[in-house]
Amino acid sequence: MARTTDGEGTPVPQRLLAAATRLFAERGYDRTSVQEIVEAAGVTKGALYHYFGSKEDLLHEVYARVLRLQQERLDHFARMDAPVERRLRDAAADVVVTTIDNLDDASIFFQSIHHLSPEKNKQVRAERRRYHEQFKGLIEEGQESGIFSRATPASLVVDYHFGSIHHLSTWYRPNGPLSPREVADHLADLLLRALRP
Repeated sequence: MARTTDGEGTPVPQRLLAAATRLFAERGYDRTSVQEIVEAAGVTKGALYHYFGSKEDLLHEVYARVLRLQQERLDHFARMDAPVERRLRDAAADVVVTTIDNLDDASIFFQSIHHLSPEKNKQVRAERRRYHEQFKGLIEEGQESGIFSRATPASLVVDYHFGSIHHLSTWYRPNGPLSPREVADHLADLLLRALRP
């Protein structure tokens, strides 16, 4: 994206995404107008359409930016020169922390995915599937080497872990008793305990 900025030096695309994320989280995607987004971002509709073709493109980018971050981090963990148990635990904890750090984005996505066009919906699902397949690959690597139990299929273990993550937006509160790292550690430990032979 171009680095056109406002008077304070914030790139316009970032201002638009920040405004859209806040409004979508507060009001819902379908109850937020393009006019409200551009007013909150302090830009014109022309600026929005210069960087994003539509409100739907903003919704897609809200989720895509988190998934890109998580995919980059999973790639890093998968390539680490470390035992598979350590790589899986680090990846399992990291996806929890990055989801909590971007809780509005995750919440918006799960509440609003049905607003995406079939083409964009298919694209997002393919990107998520790539992430889940790579995560599953770490589990399978451990199962094949005998470090992890084969009793539960790797795909079901993945669904178990990500089912917990997808519900974070319904119960996690920043001012609650557990920090993001503590939640991440507990969920990662539960995952590894489920895989022990």
